[in-house]
Formats: sequence, C-alpha cells, structure tokens
Amino acid sequence: MGNFLSLFLFSLLILANSYAKPVQTPYQKPFKVVYEIYLDHPEKLRPALGWISNVIFVLTNPPYNFDLEDIQIIVVSHGRELPVFVERNRKKYEDMVERIESLSVYGVKFKVCRMAAEQIYGFSDKDFYPFVELVPSAITEIIHWQLQGYALIIPQVFEIR
Repeated sequence: MGNFLSLFLFSLLILANSYAKPVQTPYQKPFKVVYEIYLDHPEKLRPALGWISNVIFVLTNPPYNFDLEDIQIIVVSHGRELPVFVERNRKKYEDMVERIESLSVYGVKFKVCRMAAEQIYGFSDKDFYPFVELVPSAITEIIHWQLQGYALIIPQVFEIR
C-alpha cells in the first residue's frame, strides 16, 4: 500500500506541474499546399478561406518570417461554392470576394473546374473574376499539383447546431 501511495503522490506532483509544451516545428521552404474546395453551400467558403489565411499568417510571422515567394498555395474549387467566383454575384458574396482578392494579392492561385462551371451552372469564362483560372477538371488539377509535391488539404466545414 505504501508503494501505491508514493506512486499516487508522485503522479499528483507531476500533474500539478504539467502544462502544454509549445514547439516550433522547423517548417521547410518552399511551403507548397493545394486546397481542394468542394462544399455543399456557398456560405461555407467563408470558414474554408480561414484555413488558407491561417497558413499565410503563421508562416509570414515570427518565428518563421517566410517571404510570400516561399509560400505556394493553390485553391481548386469544384463544389456549390462556385457562384462566389462569378462577378455578377459580387454583392451577394462581397466579404468573401474581398477576402479572395486579398489572398490572390498574397500569391494564392484560385482555380475553378471548368467542367463543373459549364455543366452544372452554365457559366462561361466571361462570368469569372480575372484572378480566377479555369482548369479542365478539378480532379486532374489536384492530382497534378500533388505530383509536383504539394500537400493536399481538404477543409472540413461543419454546421454547428
């Protein structure tokens, strides 16, 4: 019983002095990410954009201080969020469009699946903002960038009820 009590008291002492240990992972340049955006509602793009901003914020600030040229981010969109990228919908999605424009200034490349744009929505090249690139297929585009060494991130956006 004495050993158990000693072990119990020792465990309490360790736990009383325990706390999370911050670490500084040695991130490597260039930092290459391709985001697959395939959402079931345009409004879900708002939190998904936060996933992109987070990477830029962390890497461009201390202790990392990456230059923007060291961060290569490609966003490939092919879901119900496509209308956000269409100029005539600016008023409806203005805050998201402004954020996307800002991210594009930081070097983020926004690519939209031409197949989805044309076949599901009836959009043409002329419907999209100038900062958008239309690619033949989202799936082949994502595979291409993964083969170029880009890490794939698929933002998960959940509704909290």
